[in-house]
Amino acid sequence: MLSPSLVLGASFAYLLLLFAVAWWADRRAEQRRSVIGNAWVYALSIAVYCTAWTYFGSVGRAASGGVWFLPIYLGPMLAMLLAWLVIRKMLRIARTYRITSIADFIASRYGKSPLLAGLVTLITVVGIVPYIALQLKAIDSGYHLLTTSGAETLRDAGPWWQDGAFYVALALAGFTMVFGTRHLESRERHEGMVAAIAFESVVKLIAFIAVGIFVTWGLFGGPVELFARANADPQLRELLRLAQNDRPFAYEQWFALTMLSMLSVVFLPRQFQVLVVENVDERHLKRAAWVFPAYLLAINLFVLPIALGGLMFFGAGRVDADTFVLSLPLAAGQHGLALAAFVGGLSAATGMVIVETIAVSTMVCNDFVMPLLLRWGIFARQRDVSGWLLAIRRAAIVLVLLLGYLYFHLAGEAYALVSIGLISFAAVAQFAPAALGGMYWKGGTREGALAGLLAGFALWAYTLMLPSIAKSGWWQTDFVAAGPWGLELLRPEQLLGMAGLDNLTHSLFWSMLANVGLYVGVSLWRTPSVQETSQALLFVDVFDRTRRERPVFWRGRAKVADLQALVRRFLGADAADRLFAAYARQRGVDAIEGVVPDARLVQFVETQLAGAIGSASARVMVASVAEEEALGLDDVLCILDEASQLRAHSQALEQATAELRAANLRLASLDRLKDDFMSSVTHELRTPLTSIRALTEMMLDDPQMAPAQRQEFLAIVVTETERLSRLVNQVLDMAKIEAGHAQWHNAEVDLIELLKHAAQTVHELVRERGAELLLDLPAAAPTLRADRDRLLQVLLNLLSNAAKFVPAEGGRIELRLKVDADAATVEVQDNGPGVPAEQRALIFEKFRQGGDGANRPQGTGLGLPISRQIVEHFGGRIELRADQGQGACFVFTIPWQQPESPAEPAGDSA
Repeated sequence: MLSPSLVLGASFAYLLLLFAVAWWADRRAEQRRSVIGNAWVYALSIAVYCTAWTYFGSVGRAASGGVWFLPIYLGPMLAMLLAWLVIRKMLRIARTYRITSIADFIASRYGKSPLLAGLVTLITVVGIVPYIALQLKAIDSGYHLLTTSGAETLRDAGPWWQDGAFYVALALAGFTMVFGTRHLESRERHEGMVAAIAFESVVKLIAFIAVGIFVTWGLFGGPVELFARANADPQLRELLRLAQNDRPFAYEQWFALTMLSMLSVVFLPRQFQVLVVENVDERHLKRAAWVFPAYLLAINLFVLPIALGGLMFFGAGRVDADTFVLSLPLAAGQHGLALAAFVGGLSAATGMVIVETIAVSTMVCNDFVMPLLLRWGIFARQRDVSGWLLAIRRAAIVLVLLLGYLYFHLAGEAYALVSIGLISFAAVAQFAPAALGGMYWKGGTREGALAGLLAGFALWAYTLMLPSIAKSGWWQTDFVAAGPWGLELLRPEQLLGMAGLDNLTHSLFWSMLANVGLYVGVSLWRTPSVQETSQALLFVDVFDRTRRERPVFWRGRAKVADLQALVRRFLGADAADRLFAAYARQRGVDAIEGVVPDARLVQFVETQLAGAIGSASARVMVASVAEEEALGLDDVLCILDEASQLRAHSQALEQATAELRAANLRLASLDRLKDDFMSSVTHELRTPLTSIRALTEMMLDDPQMAPAQRQEFLAIVVTETERLSRLVNQVLDMAKIEAGHAQWHNAEVDLIELLKHAAQTVHELVRERGAELLLDLPAAAPTLRADRDRLLQVLLNLLSNAAKFVPAEGGRIELRLKVDADAATVEVQDNGPGVPAEQRALIFEKFRQGGDGANRPQGTGLGLPISRQIVEHFGGRIELRADQGQGACFVFTIPWQQPESPAEPAGDSA
């Protein structure tokens, strides 16, 4: 065992280190060099989720249920997948309306109801007490494990004034007051606390991993040996196979735990505090969405190895599995590691207690005590009540910790750490329907939220809280075992005869069923009030309203002096003067006296007060100095109409912007096509011109050149000039056709003769490719009135394209003509590689060519677009038929009856 003075000294030194970190962060904030304005610090602060429950309780749960500790961490990982959709909306709402707690969040949504805020606060205090008890139990058990012998570990706590856990609770209360209630802020942001929590997250992770490494590689030869030895033990083998739970429907508990932890990572007061209230930049959520799950994965890597190692080292049932993190290093003589592990556990516990009690004390002050004191008029004659606010919060911190100590003595000894924590999880899960429903459903009402919360909380207390107290022996067990008045259908652990579920899943089912059912049912039954409607708009449409100036739902008269005096009473004179000076500068005036006391100023004052005393109390206080005119239904409809018009204008502007952006993209695409065309045409012009110039210079320089060679060179020159002519003609053709200046010479055309002529024209080209051209023509066909040369141009384009792509051996091109009563159809089929799927939609565009890289043929990519223009001029259409196994098949159809077109002037075709 270790010396008590050593353990206490190390603990005190660590707490001083935390205080130094917090002091340093606060100093940096005063110098406008915020430490918490960092995504890594934000992500690590969310790891306050990992409390003494994670540090000790997860190992205990793994020792009895294998991997059944995982749902507690799987839920938060799944929740972070929805962070950018759900949590970001909560961040935007909280920042916009200065919301400082989960009670304030729910109350603000439903008309800033003091009654609803008070109910949420009451549920929070009652529900969070078991979690406070868990931390005290962990610290107390760990301390006595390190400082007492095995025989003394099972001790009688004795009177409360001799119990170390009582003084631990008081010490944590004092430390929390130093951390979070030194001064009053309208923003309710605690930079020093967040920095210290992030630091604690690193400490507890390193300490836990150090123990895991020691157990895995120090006591055993690595994970392979550890799991092999565990698998050789029949009892541990069953544990690894999850056979400890012999109930036939065990996996409903897995689902319940996952869902419960998924809600708790957002709605636990400490999680809402660090996740929402303390956030300085919602973009930090992107990093936290993967860093926090990675942290959970890292801290759980060695949970199962430590649990199995403890069971093999000590034997099953001989040592409390919750203490394996401390007892294994201690039993192996690694006292330094045991002390480090205790400091890590202390870090996990103190981090939770500090943030939780700060959040709860803010709720107790703003949403429970302040409304009562304001109603009784206690502060009516006081000009500065900021000191009272701090005193109330400090008293609330002490009260919450003492309640946790009381629960620790009533029920804590009878429950494992994880079981205690799950009781709190089930309590705060009752906030989910009202909070999430209020963010996405405008029809939710105050009465619906109240009914749902009351029913859910009552069933939670009846089916889970009371049995936990009864298990300690403090409550009359007959009530729980037999049901009230002996009615078994009302037994808390098997309500209405529902058997086969564990206590947690049973309680969660009934409480959430009643909560959601009453919330939706009562909300549908009752029409929302004017204030609820206005708040619903602000919450549900928060993203739309923060992109532009928000309408203010207030009408009345106020005086600047009265509003100034009100803010000074609750925030102090210096803080109030700074806030009003900043507001005046924002409105473009030199001093606050020059500001018109309009709805915006009233809203500004109410928002600032909401950060210090809660939205419900802020509304009451503003109403006491400003004469507000009640908004009627017509006013709300008018506001809605204005908001709809703004939204319509905004949508129209966004649509116009999108169209302009699309036009710009099309212009950019055309510009790229122009560049491609110029590059292609330049290349096509340069190649024959280079050949012509080179050959003519050779003939010019060598008058004695042999006639045969000169004749060969002249033939090449003629071929290249013909190639240039075709290129120029294609470019001119496309330009004239698109401009409507092309000349057409329509006459009666014999299609069979035309197709034979086209085949004869390309015969030599096809032969050079080693291919054959097959004709499939009817015996007779009606004549078609069209421009013969233009149709021949289409046929030659298609046939020459086919000749370019047929294989070197066994190439085949089929030219077919089909006629019916309406139209003539010409098909050009080859057995080449076909057109790739990604190019099929592009081949008829200008300057586009089939093939890729080295396989791309020469040309400008104008042949097919020109062919399409010609065919469409005669009322037909051309297409690339879907692949039928091999090759490409181009088809064009021209009706016998031509569309009427203006007479074309005679002349040579371009």
